[in-house]
Amino acid sequence: MINTSVLNADLANLAAEVAKIPSSDGVHLDVADNHFVPNLTFGLPVVESLRKHVALPMDIHLMISNVDSWAVSYAEIGCESVTFHVEASNAPIRLARQLRAAGAKAAMALKPATSIEPYAELLPELDMILLMTVEPGFGGQAFLDLCLPKIRRTRELAKARGIEIAIQVDGGINEETIARAADAGADTFVAGSSVFSAANPDQMLQSLRALVP
Repeated sequence: MINTSVLNADLANLAAEVAKIPSSDGVHLDVADNHFVPNLTFGLPVVESLRKHVALPMDIHLMISNVDSWAVSYAEIGCESVTFHVEASNAPIRLARQLRAAGAKAAMALKPATSIEPYAELLPELDMILLMTVEPGFGGQAFLDLCLPKIRRTRELAKARGIEIAIQVDGGINEETIARAADAGADTFVAGSSVFSAANPDQMLQSLRALVP
């Protein structure tokens, strides 16, 4: 599964940008507050407005400090998947359950330096784990190969517990890196810069998909 990030797209014309990627499995929306990460993008009003014009599933990535207060609102406006950073949540189990109760898939993100092992017991509460393969905040960064062992360990932890969970990777996903991430155990990919910098974004999406075993 490939969800396309609009972080480096034309934010003034989001609906038109999303229309360029009809074969995407979803649109990945990075909400940044210039506090949890050093970047400012958009928030709930923009996402709610876009929801009215976009049929693709919405995959929300909340890179914000007060995530416990805001996450459920994105589920309530019809976003199919909502990801919160475990580094920002004071009550991740409660938040995951609230997201599911509101009708969204619950996902938890980890920065590159955050280990998965302390959160192994949370896996049953989640539909997806997002493992950042760059430092969150900006698009166009290079893929961090040092994250590959963590992807493998996350998949092994899930298998050992008999848990079916999506493992998403976000950051530096392109034609050179997507197969390595898939081989490590990822099955859901966020591609942004590599797609929107292409002459034909949707064709690039299809090329990336063909590289996943």
